[in-house]
Amino acid sequence: MRWCPDDKGRFHKRPFYKAEELDAECEKLLADFRREIGRKPDVAIDTDDLTVMIERHVGDLDVYADLSEDGPEVEGVTLFAAQRKPDVAIAERLTSDDRRSNRFRTTLAHELGHVALHDPLYQEKLAMGDLFAVVAEERLICKRDTMVDAPMTDWMEWQACYFSGALLMPRRAIIDLAKEHGDGITGAPRYGTEKGANLVADAMDRFLVSHDAARVRLSVLGLLG
Repeated sequence: MRWCPDDKGRFHKRPFYKAEELDAECEKLLADFRREIGRKPDVAIDTDDLTVMIERHVGDLDVYADLSEDGPEVEGVTLFAAQRKPDVAIAERLTSDDRRSNRFRTTLAHELGHVALHDPLYQEKLAMGDLFAVVAEERLICKRDTMVDAPMTDWMEWQACYFSGALLMPRRAIIDLAKEHGDGITGAPRYGTEKGANLVADAMDRFLVSHDAARVRLSVLGLLG
């Protein structure tokens, strides 16, 4: 990771991560967590374990939040505050609907990405305020359309998106999955073909993720044409 100017103007400088650095961060985070709780390595992280993981990094986790005032597309919010851990809220409609369980997992992992990667930036920024004022806070709102596939120009959302995919679908595990579908001759199957559809469906089933999350993760790793 290296530092560069923040062209969005949120911070004086911001971190620039290579994709492989984020993969390594997520693999270490997952391995350390599983070792701490005595869980054996597995392909996909259990939803309950994912919830426990994020609870260890935040002050409060509300998975039944009413985020309607932020807009119908808002599915997650992270509240950064000076001198304490961030709070995370997940839209209740994701938690209460079993059909949206994979989106719920993606949103949890996405907000954890913001917490893990961006809280140090907010701590430095918010600490520069008036020490005698009310504790400074700043809300980061995440919408559905940028939850899994944000453009790199929106660096904070892109980093959280990549983090989410890397945590739910670890690099080595999803490469192994892709190898099961490849013949070593034609290369990566193309999206829209039968082979590509089978690979995406298998990734959805094995890692408990949505179609879009599986498609994006496979594509950015060059495993899906």
